Amino acid sequence: MSGRKGRRLLLIPLPVQGHINPMLQLAEILHSKGFSITIIHATFNSPDPSNYPHFTFSFFQDGLSQTQPSDLLNFLVEFNVKSVDPFKDCVTKLLRTHEAEEEPVACLISDAICYFTQAVADNLQLPRIVLRTSSISSYVAFLAYPLFRQRGYIPTQACILEEEVEELAPLRVKDLPLIKTEEPEKYYELLSNLLKETKGSLGVIWNSFEGLESPALKKLSKEFSIPMFPIGPFHKYLSSSSSSSSLISQDQSCITWLDTHTPNSVVYVSFGSLAAITETEFVEIGWGLGNSKHPFLWVVRPGLIKGSEWLETLPSGFMENLEGRGLIVKWAPQQEVLAHSAVGAFWSHNGWNSTLESICEGVPMICMPLFTDQKVNARYVSHVWKVGLQLEKKVERGEVERIIRRLMDAKAQGKEIRDRAFKLKEEAKVCLLQGASSYSSLQALVTYILSFH
Repeated sequence: MSGRKGRRLLLIPLPVQGHINPMLQLAEILHSKGFSITIIHATFNSPDPSNYPHFTFSFFQDGLSQTQPSDLLNFLVEFNVKSVDPFKDCVTKLLRTHEAEEEPVACLISDAICYFTQAVADNLQLPRIVLRTSSISSYVAFLAYPLFRQRGYIPTQACILEEEVEELAPLRVKDLPLIKTEEPEKYYELLSNLLKETKGSLGVIWNSFEGLESPALKKLSKEFSIPMFPIGPFHKYLSSSSSSSSLISQDQSCITWLDTHTPNSVVYVSFGSLAAITETEFVEIGWGLGNSKHPFLWVVRPGLIKGSEWLETLPSGFMENLEGRGLIVKWAPQQEVLAHSAVGAFWSHNGWNSTLESICEGVPMICMPLFTDQKVNARYVSHVWKVGLQLEKKVERGEVERIIRRLMDAKAQGKEIRDRAFKLKEEAKVCLLQGASSYSSLQALVTYILSFH
């Protein structure tokens, strides 16, 4: 570990699982570079400080309901409104502490969606850098939102869904990072604030690497006059024994179950921490997995199925008829699962963390995006990096069975995809080596932060 730099960093994540994970990984990386870390967190979804004894935690009252957000758009807007004053009070107190005298605060690193923090940072004359937890390619698509409106892509009409958006090829209208909402203006305002306050920051950190998203990075560097730091994949800097920031208890028994299977034989299925599917989709996925005859590990977290507690909609005797070929758990240690030799495919919602973790382990993907940036990621997985197949049609058991068999086939298309996935895995490894792109980008970030004082 580098010697302490006598500089403290304040980090604020967006309080949802897919954003907390990368922010805490970034905190670990910067701590290893000699910075002291203070995590400023809303009381909602707060991680357990005892898992991170080397960090200081400071919590602010956000005034939000303690249940998981069912309406993501309104949650994000409300969070940015209600957090301003309590966050400002929290940071003001931190800047006046004895620790701040001994270790001056170098800067604030904020999740880009916490755009309210820019005004607070300006007011307190605190340098602010943002972490964007999505892919760079999806961010380029978000930037084009005014173009979507101008072209009449919003509200989206069925007749133009398959049309290619020339400026964002190979994205089609159906791949644009939109959200199903009755309030499109509210979504537009949220995006405008996010983009404006990101441009107003002093730099952007990305959990990605140059070799994966070079064209998007070049495009973005032309749009933004601030520096970009693609230093990912974050989780590969850390040892596998690093603290877990999972808000849901992970079922470790699935690793023992995977140990009993041959290499590349298991389909791993997980749709992340926020997505929801219908009961019909759930049952069709179950039958498709069962009929494919491939062993599967399926994460069904409580709340995944609209209107159901957990597995009650599965047909009676479904699991018994599989004769041990399937395992369903409420949550899994995903990085460990994807790194397991038995896993041959990952059926994912294509959130960026999941997509990047799969790329890093060379696991081909079945893509079933549900909203916003997931749709862009899925298109890139299937048509740019070509390390997966997208389930385009309705979720129906026959279609599910076919796509699993195509991807798991050791010959033909399945083999080509697996070979490409392996090459991309190697690229993800190389970028962290001394002198390579992410390594150099991290060095540049550390130097940049130290230049603030």
